[in-house]
Amino acid sequence: MLRPRGAPLGSWLFPGALGLGPASGRAASGARGQGWLQPAGYDTGVKVYNSLTRRKDPLIVSSADAASWYSCGPTVYDHAHLGHACSYVRFDIIRRILTRVFGCSVVMVMGVTDVDDKIIRRAHELNVSPASLANLYEEDFKQDMAALKVLPPTVYMRVTENIPQIIAFIEGIVGSGHAYATARGNVYFDLQSRGDKYGKLVGVAPSPMGEPADSDKRHPSDFALWKAAKLREPFWASPWGNGRPGWHIECSTLCSLVFGSRLDIHSGGVDLAFPHHENEIAQCEVFHQCPQWANYFLHSGHLHVKGKEEKMSKSLKNYITIKDFLRSASPDVFRLFCLRSSYRSAIDYSDGAILEARRLLHTVAAFVEDARAYMRGQLAGGPVREDVLWDRLGRTKGAVQAALADDFDTPGAVDAVMELIHHGNRELKAAAEEPRGPRSPAVLGALVSFVEQLFETLGVSLVERQCAARAGSPATLHSVVEELVRFRQRVRRFALAAGQASGEARRQQLSERQALLEACDALRRDLAAHGVRIKVRAAPGPGQTCVPTTLVPQLQRREAARPCAHHPLPPPGQGRRVHMGAAGPADRRPQTRALRPWAHVWLSDPGHPAVHQPSWH
Repeated sequence: MLRPRGAPLGSWLFPGALGLGPASGRAASGARGQGWLQPAGYDTGVKVYNSLTRRKDPLIVSSADAASWYSCGPTVYDHAHLGHACSYVRFDIIRRILTRVFGCSVVMVMGVTDVDDKIIRRAHELNVSPASLANLYEEDFKQDMAALKVLPPTVYMRVTENIPQIIAFIEGIVGSGHAYATARGNVYFDLQSRGDKYGKLVGVAPSPMGEPADSDKRHPSDFALWKAAKLREPFWASPWGNGRPGWHIECSTLCSLVFGSRLDIHSGGVDLAFPHHENEIAQCEVFHQCPQWANYFLHSGHLHVKGKEEKMSKSLKNYITIKDFLRSASPDVFRLFCLRSSYRSAIDYSDGAILEARRLLHTVAAFVEDARAYMRGQLAGGPVREDVLWDRLGRTKGAVQAALADDFDTPGAVDAVMELIHHGNRELKAAAEEPRGPRSPAVLGALVSFVEQLFETLGVSLVERQCAARAGSPATLHSVVEELVRFRQRVRRFALAAGQASGEARRQQLSERQALLEACDALRRDLAAHGVRIKVRAAPGPGQTCVPTTLVPQLQRREAARPCAHHPLPPPGQGRRVHMGAAGPADRRPQTRALRPWAHVWLSDPGHPAVHQPSWH
């Protein structure tokens, strides 16, 4: 793939969709930040800890209308766990704060690695294609993020949909003299060509370990941009032969396709700082021929398993999947758990920590409900000290704003709000002890409004007391609909049963019960408006009623068919996802479908000749 003669590297293929030009600014002072250029642009009013300088720097983005943010996304080969959730929820909180508190609109790009050694290995273990496996777990990841109320990025970018662009990016690096191809068809970044410019995040890079004796690298520290094809692995044609991209080049290309040669914010877990983010910097600054590609790197701390001093990870087999967690706790509880610590710090996961987050959420929700009851006159109480509460509210607003501007200090902000709630509860208690006199609803309303708006900004809902943490989950929806259908069946059975009555007595009895049948019909019509249809069919056999167990909508049926930690993918031909051909003329990715038989539960029904089968449309 060639570029126009005379054009700078990447100018034709990577112009940057937002029209962001090369970085400009002045050199920063300080030992670690020496050489960092403070960017020109819109000052958000936030000071953020920048991994490039290892200090808090003013967060200045290219534009208040389009701050560019690249987030390293998942490698989709298995279910996401709480370690992943912690990082994505923390950065979602930061994104919400930037947007809703400091008025900075964010354009976020998330890369999805859908071809990788782990994906290929797992696909071989399960006897499915790597593309099918990646598609399955990418959708699984997106559903998990939605369940956690993580805002989706502006755009997802898949590696396999941008192979020509990745090849062009590699060609640019090779053409600049910073990479080389080998006789085996591999392409490596020549790390020694960077000199002392390498190591902006970690200083001196650790020495490589475990390099194979037959390696075709020039230097052990060089890293792969293109990997030559191997047996039973997906590959694409390239100027160096068949192969596939290396890991680090993927994010550099995907980010550059949208943002060009200047990036405001790059985020990821702290374990990605080296080598992944360090190598991204090297690749992009060489390709774009710029002194500073990304202005700010934000890294989140690990989620640790309490008492084990180890991060939660799949390799250590000490993880809890997001789905398993949400069976017993709400996404708001987990989000408050994350809010209670700095996004940069490691955080210990334990049942006790989750219980404390749940207790804290209940305290906030209870105050909001009590304050509303006081405003409605439903809570006994006289006047409160309005001047005290107005003063406390003003100071709390200032404290919250200052905390969020200080590297998104959510623990400080939450502590300030909890102190305000403590004073509000104390005033309500004092008012209840002196129930006579004029009431003071306005100041309580102001407190409620502020508390609700802040938690809503952070992505935490206080509605419905969080008492139904599992409501809306596929399993809960399944059970609720089945119970509703069974109840309707029992009502209809009673309405139609005549017992020992005959003749006029039977007709009178059925007439009296007509209202029940009409109510059952009304329920069927009302449920149809919500996508649930109850169909009357012939009975499957004498004395039997058929109630299908697959009552969730189509997307949830697909979810139920997917593998989980306890139920791996079935053998070929037994309900797994199968290849159905290309998704379209311009789409080379395999299209898959989840195949799952309908299961039925046969229940005794001696008195009713019809079947009521709910189905989703």
